[in-house]
Amino acid sequence: MSLQNIKSLDELKKSLDDNSRNFVLLYKSGSETSECSYKNIEQVIDNGVVVSIFAVDVKEVRDIHIHYGVTSVPSLLVFQGEKFERVVKGCNDDGYYKSLFESALFSAKKLENDTPQKRVTVYSTPTCSWCTTLKTHLKKNGISYSEIDVSKDQKAAEVMRSRSGQQGVPQTDIGGEMIVGFDKTKINKLLNIQ
Repeated sequence: MSLQNIKSLDELKKSLDDNSRNFVLLYKSGSETSECSYKNIEQVIDNGVVVSIFAVDVKEVRDIHIHYGVTSVPSLLVFQGEKFERVVKGCNDDGYYKSLFESALFSAKKLENDTPQKRVTVYSTPTCSWCTTLKTHLKKNGISYSEIDVSKDQKAAEVMRSRSGQQGVPQTDIGGEMIVGFDKTKINKLLNIQ
């Protein structure tokens, strides 16, 4: 399996899966950083991670990056269904992409009273062992979450710091409430984990 090439904004909109997270790599063929990003994403796909990932060469397709306000490549656009959520810029290592794509595979879990799961965002770094423990706990309990690597996203790190008053990781935003560290009791209570 490889990245599916997209040739226009209309084709992209028709290709986005309404019921899952979709990713679109905007890259420029011949650019070293773009080739790095493309190669690392392909490596993750080759290792068996299956998500909807599309590729757009901005040398050939000129309407997509303009539509989403992207001014630099490589950029990975993240969608929930057709809804555009955010941009991940630059070339990231395959471990970062693997984590990003795997977190998309956990679908939103319905609770017993049929209310949707609260939105969960984990702020982490690749070297943080408590971050790994936290993410393993969420996965084990079928909790859908998005992850932000604050070592690569300075704006997200500033937002995290301003919301919690702390800069250490992990930090978890559960439905708008910030949890600093791996506070299992509080996390379980907020997410109705038994």
